Amino acid sequence: MEVLAKINYLRVSPRKVRLVTNMLKGLGAKEALLQLRFLPKRASHPLEKLLRSALANAKHNFDLDEKNLRVKTIRVDGGPVSKRFTPRAFGRASPIRKRTSHITLILDELIPTSLKARRAKKNMAPEIRGSASREEVKDIVAEEESHGGAPRREVPRQDRKVGGRGFVGRIFNRKAV
Repeated sequence: MEVLAKINYLRVSPRKVRLVTNMLKGLGAKEALLQLRFLPKRASHPLEKLLRSALANAKHNFDLDEKNLRVKTIRVDGGPVSKRFTPRAFGRASPIRKRTSHITLILDELIPTSLKARRAKKNMAPEIRGSASREEVKDIVAEEESHGGAPRREVPRQDRKVGGRGFVGRIFNRKAV
């Protein structure tokens, strides 16, 4: 599930905003908020407000968890440019361009949860909903699917130690990059 938020006509140059947005791509939502909080750039405050707005949209409209969201894409486009002039020597004038930016932010889930799982969690009693783990929600969804359609087949998971190598063996057995 993707969540979209926009700022239009921000009175900061797109080039200056891109300095900040390039840091945020691919970060978790909470980590991006932390980065923006302590960044000494003028564009960081409006971007922090935009990210908070997107998180609120995700939580309120789509019932998504803030910890499970990341910044998928953030795009900065140029907006309209106001043209002004400043006086110079010998009666001349120099142009000043006051640039604006349009920013589009898309949040995405780290671990995608199905719509059925979100609805199942939403329909649970409030005292259970806050403490329900991902496995409990999956069990509820599996029960609903078994009543409504064909029963689900459980695919046996292979043991991770098959072959005796384990995690360390797989890491050090890779080809050199």
